[in-house]
Amino acid sequence: MNVPLEVSPGVIAAGEVITFDGLSDGGEHLMVVFGDALSQRRPLVRLHSECLTGDVLGSRRCDCGPQLREAMLLMQDKGGLLLYLRQEGRGIGLYNKIDAYVLQDTGMDTFEANRALNFGDDQRTYAVAAQMLIALELREVDVLSNNPEKVRQLRAAGVRVHRQRLTEVHITEANRRYLTAKVEYAGHAISIDRAGG
Repeated sequence: MNVPLEVSPGVIAAGEVITFDGLSDGGEHLMVVFGDALSQRRPLVRLHSECLTGDVLGSRRCDCGPQLREAMLLMQDKGGLLLYLRQEGRGIGLYNKIDAYVLQDTGMDTFEANRALNFGDDQRTYAVAAQMLIALELREVDVLSNNPEKVRQLRAAGVRVHRQRLTEVHITEANRRYLTAKVEYAGHAISIDRAGG
């Protein structure tokens, strides 16, 4: 199904939305295809975990919305695959994420808040992303992400990642601590000191 998408104010791109049946977690994940990505030898892929607060409401506490828009703008120009994964709040769900926000207001970072709620640091899995790619016979990709775990899990599932392309650093005073925690706890490739904001 083709859907016109506003990837940036006033910039409209055609996106082909593909849904999947039989994924290992039973979730409703989808792929958005930009340009000729399905015929490219090594398409650019963005694995993006759902973030209602950042993607839809524009929360400044994370960098999810800006990363999503950056990926879509890049892909509408050069082609690419956006895998939108339904694993809100690092896999803990929307309501638990809001509870974690409350704990963050007391001084905890995002990882400490998850632990206080008896969750792991990051409960997401990218096995379904690999299943989605393999179902379309896409076994060689470049990945747009600062998160090394995405690359590691794709490779472990049999998808060859040739290159990890980093996103821009979308830093604000409201998300600086969040981004710093992602670097310290999860090894994300984010240059906090060189970023503006």
